[in-house]
Amino acid sequence: MSAQTPVCQLLERQDCDYRGWLWVAPPRDAWLEQGRGSAVSADHGVLEAWREHGRAAFSPFDAGSVGEPPGAVLFWPKAHALGEWWLLWLCANLPSGTRLQLVGENQGGIKRVLKVLAALGLGCRKLDSARRCILFETRLGDVGIDPDAAWTTFEAEGLVLATHPGVFGHGKLDAGTKLLLERLEAGLPGPDRARDVLDMGCGDGILAAWLARRGHAVTAVDVNAFAVEATRRTLAANGLEGQAVASDVYSALGDRRFAAIVSNPPFHQERSIDYGPAGRLIREAPGHLQPGGELWLVANAFLPYPDLLESAFGGFQIVADDRRFRVYTTKQAIR
Repeated sequence: MSAQTPVCQLLERQDCDYRGWLWVAPPRDAWLEQGRGSAVSADHGVLEAWREHGRAAFSPFDAGSVGEPPGAVLFWPKAHALGEWWLLWLCANLPSGTRLQLVGENQGGIKRVLKVLAALGLGCRKLDSARRCILFETRLGDVGIDPDAAWTTFEAEGLVLATHPGVFGHGKLDAGTKLLLERLEAGLPGPDRARDVLDMGCGDGILAAWLARRGHAVTAVDVNAFAVEATRRTLAANGLEGQAVASDVYSALGDRRFAAIVSNPPFHQERSIDYGPAGRLIREAPGHLQPGGELWLVANAFLPYPDLLESAFGGFQIVADDRRFRVYTTKQAIR
């Protein structure tokens, strides 16, 4: 199986024995998933793909000891601060002197790696470049910085929110989420009528915490392990109860049904627009709503969600539209 993504095509042509290496924050690519070694990723979908091929794959929050691999490859992410965190995590979890290769696309900021490594006191050399990608190599060392220092908090809507690089809305309340909260306050039934609520794509946990404070029994899911951890920390910081679960849309929920689903769904995958998760959220929502259950979501006004809502539910309402964002709501039929 040949590599498909540009970064993996660059790696595939290297004269390097990658057996037993640790692949960090890898993209979806069959060449990687069917190869050797193990993966550490915050993306639940990536982890599940590796496990389906019998490969070892871990979240950075459940990896424990990753042992002493002969080397590691870090796929540099779009979020620069997240790339720095992964470097700190590697320095804290792998032996000093371990080979580390860093690969990424030019448009994704891979050239900034040179300054980051220099600031950490780590040397670097360029190994190769092709397909608008660059591959660097260094050796890990003790940089004396705790990766956990990347966690910070901020306040919004009377709540303390935990945040981390790579989590949606990092460090601020998103304007779309704020509009959704305003409409939920006016339109979502109270806990006497809508007890079990699902926060789909929970991010820093603002929706989950708001709902829990209002008395709902909340389940929050996100494909991003940093978001799941942020939501757990947000709930704890506010003394609230709730369940936060890593899930690729509904994949970890089985046949559970809810009185309401609320969401500010993502539509980007790195630099590309990707309607896939939001499309699945809407199409599969009827199967996860109780009779009469409600779907509430906010989205940029230009996104093509009306057709999806019409197809899945046979109708919907736009309950807020500030020209930038729209809040949609619809109900599961009562049979």
